[in-house]
Amino acid sequence: MPKYKPADYEVLRRRCVDLDQAGWKQGPIAQALGLTQGWVSQTLKKYRQQGALGLQWRKPPGAPTRLTADQLCQLVEALNKGAEHHGFAGAVWTRPRVNEVIKKLFNVSYDPSQVGRLLKKVGWSRQKPQAKARQQDAGAVAQWRQERLPELKKS
Repeated sequence: MPKYKPADYEVLRRRCVDLDQAGWKQGPIAQALGLTQGWVSQTLKKYRQQGALGLQWRKPPGAPTRLTADQLCQLVEALNKGAEHHGFAGAVWTRPRVNEVIKKLFNVSYDPSQVGRLLKKVGWSRQKPQAKARQQDAGAVAQWRQERLPELKKS
């Protein structure tokens, strides 16, 4: 039996219906197209039920989402309160932390890689904390930039 690409099956379905309307039986149609008789039977059944729309190729649907749009909005509201509000040390959100919040709120668990996909879906982006010393004095840095940096650029 030959291998076909998913999009090629639409052509085969149309040809199957054409041969059926020309008076061919299901067995010879299957043999002529290199397909199974069950596939031909299902194709003709779909054509009788849905017409030409039943023959069109569609991308197969994925698994249904576990969180509704409303729940995603609730999640964003909860995350906006901050990580410390939810009992985490530090203000950084990580995928495992977000997954814990999802478990608490909706009793649904995700793989950490999928948590990142969810966050992207609601408009959150991955960010790295800015590297700077804890002891850094913002006033001293601003003064250094105004006074010392221009001198360094001149020399």
